[in-house]
Amino acid sequence: MEQRRYERRHRTGCLTGYVVAVLLWCVASAQLRYSISEGVNEGTVVGNIAKDLGLEKSTLKDRKYRIVSGGADSLFHVNQNDGILYVSREIDREEVCAQSSMCLINLKTLLENPLEVHYVVVEVLDVNDHSPSFPEKEKKLEISESVLPGARFQLKPSRDRDSGHFSVQQYKLSHNDHFRLEVRDKGEDGKIPILVLQKSLDREAAGSHSLVLTALDGGKPPKSGDMNILVNVLDVNDNTPIFSKDIYSVTLSENAPIGTTVIQVNATDLDDGPNGEVVYSFGNSVSNSLFTLFDINQSTGEIIVNGLIDYEEKDKYEIEIQASDKGVAPLTTEKSVIIKIVDVNDNAPEIEVTSFSSSIPEDSRPGTTVALISVNDLDSGLNGNVICSIAEDVPFVLSPSLQDKMYSLVTKLPLDREKRAKYELTIVAKDSGQPSLSSEKTISVVVSDVNDNSPEFSQSPYTFYVSETNEPGTSVFAVKAFDRDENDNAVISYRILRDGSEENKLTSFLNINTENGDILALKSFDFETLKTFQFQVVATDSGTPSLSSNVTVNVFILDQNDNAPVILYPVSSNGSAEGVEEIPRNVNAGHLVTKVRAYDADIGYNGWLLFSLQEVTDHSLFGLDRYTGQIRTLRSFTETDEAEHKLVILVKDNGNVSLSATATVIVKLVEPKEAFAASDVKSSTKVDEEDNVTLYLMITLGSVSTLFLISIIVLIAMQCSKPTDYTSKYLQDTNYDGTLCHSIQYRSGDKRYMLVGPRMSIGSTIVPGSHANTLVLPDRRRASEEVRQFFL
Repeated sequence: MEQRRYERRHRTGCLTGYVVAVLLWCVASAQLRYSISEGVNEGTVVGNIAKDLGLEKSTLKDRKYRIVSGGADSLFHVNQNDGILYVSREIDREEVCAQSSMCLINLKTLLENPLEVHYVVVEVLDVNDHSPSFPEKEKKLEISESVLPGARFQLKPSRDRDSGHFSVQQYKLSHNDHFRLEVRDKGEDGKIPILVLQKSLDREAAGSHSLVLTALDGGKPPKSGDMNILVNVLDVNDNTPIFSKDIYSVTLSENAPIGTTVIQVNATDLDDGPNGEVVYSFGNSVSNSLFTLFDINQSTGEIIVNGLIDYEEKDKYEIEIQASDKGVAPLTTEKSVIIKIVDVNDNAPEIEVTSFSSSIPEDSRPGTTVALISVNDLDSGLNGNVICSIAEDVPFVLSPSLQDKMYSLVTKLPLDREKRAKYELTIVAKDSGQPSLSSEKTISVVVSDVNDNSPEFSQSPYTFYVSETNEPGTSVFAVKAFDRDENDNAVISYRILRDGSEENKLTSFLNINTENGDILALKSFDFETLKTFQFQVVATDSGTPSLSSNVTVNVFILDQNDNAPVILYPVSSNGSAEGVEEIPRNVNAGHLVTKVRAYDADIGYNGWLLFSLQEVTDHSLFGLDRYTGQIRTLRSFTETDEAEHKLVILVKDNGNVSLSATATVIVKLVEPKEAFAASDVKSSTKVDEEDNVTLYLMITLGSVSTLFLISIIVLIAMQCSKPTDYTSKYLQDTNYDGTLCHSIQYRSGDKRYMLVGPRMSIGSTIVPGSHANTLVLPDRRRASEEVRQFFL
């Protein structure tokens, strides 16, 4: 049920993500426009981009909202907490946009995950913070008195660093009787003041005239600048130079070598002598920047290339050429020369890469955007037509964007980090010029890992051989798994599968190191109780969601010589290995006195028993069979032989370090009649004893079963009340096979108790003891209490 609810939530989340992605794509194509005055203080708010675009403020910082490019991105910054665009420093419009009529700063902002690009245009509004100024504080004019009214004298214009309405709007001429002012609008070159003679000059009446030209901008109140004009009246030079053409126009390839002749202008003067000699120069309206690009031969009128001509900087120049004669009072004529610059493919494309992430998950679907690629070529026409491509055969492709000269780098095939974790992509941008120019940009795309590989065990299944009587709490063997993923996705933890089944019961006595797969046994194994067992180990990685795999572990217990021989006969009433045998004195040699019986719980050589006489009163009387334990007489008894003989028999196994036990047999020689009577009495006593033993065994068995049942109930109750992490440290329960061949000793305070009970099976922990096997059971009620089980 939980899984179905998770799947429904997942599908709903995916659908919501798709809708949001579509809406964000629509928003990404929008463009915002703000305006702000120059000179505002740092920190001034330009506009709330997040509000105007409908973006959630809470996600701006997580999605790393920022300005990624712009003509003057250092002038502005965006606050990732509220999405407001602020001024970073004081803006001087004249510094940023020079004399442009409009000062527009284009900003490109970026949001990641998912990728969104928004274009913001900030218009910097001009402030009337500059006054008009003339290049010369004083201008001297020499005008012949023969100049007729209507003669025009062009003056150098006043310049105002402000633009638009705050630039020079009008000129005023101080009041006089001979001159008036005209203003010629030259577009980009501004307004040119022209001094017009409206009344003939009379040198004899006045040899000079002093005028003041004032330039006013459009501010309120307007700012102004003055230039003093001194007019010296000269005598008679009444013909001005005349150009051969009304319009001069020429084309010039950019990057033309210095010294190249652009065009030659020609003007003639009808006067004779110096008054008819023409010299050429640039007009007063020519800006200083043109002097670095062009020069003119004063004598021939040739315009020569003097600097680097760059089409991308300016594609057209209009130059005022001035032709003057050499009269005492030179006459001047001006003519415009238009130079059109022809583009040459001299600029390689420029590539700008804006990567939204340093890596991309390997499970990204085809079509996932990796980065934005923008290309630009300063050339025009075919020279500026750029085609982008990827040089290598990689699972990525460049997709043209809605914006001109923008590409999206997207995946075209599924990725697999385990096959290739990093791609070095070479983006090639090539224009269509002849010959074409190209540029390259290499970016690194890292494929991040996704948990798509389950842990794999080095073996399957595992088979281990473990010697019994291993030390509890130490590592007995280990499993190892590896994961082809990386980082947390490859960090493996191990656990033992505990399903509570009877077959998996022994897992409660095993513990595993979750980090390295070492498996520890919390008890010693006993081959005589358990020969082999099987369990499952689960390896789980740390990815989200995690992946896991299982492996079967088969464990075989190897026998060790850990059981000493146990004497079955003779056994006295007090439990010691002692017995008394009475035989007639008149028996012959080879008579079977008795047979020492013993067993060893080990197998193979460890359980193969050999008998030997360790102590005997008379070596000539008795012999012991090495393999069967039979004691026989070696000869007939004589009158001089002792009536009682003591035989100590050593029973030893064949282990590498052999273990042994001893039995003592007292042989008493009796007369034949006494022997028969003793035999009858012994048989009768034996029958009675067997009846009594049967009764005692039944009572003992009932008592032990009751105590065992109570112990099991108490143990279960205590186990349920303990935390689950104790379950691997203590025995869960005890299984019995019903054989009454064990005793249980336990201590409570200063008192000791012994219970006769059935033999323990697989669930016991066996440790070597003195001529016995000992199982240690920790008492859960008291640390001082200790329960031990001895195998007899």
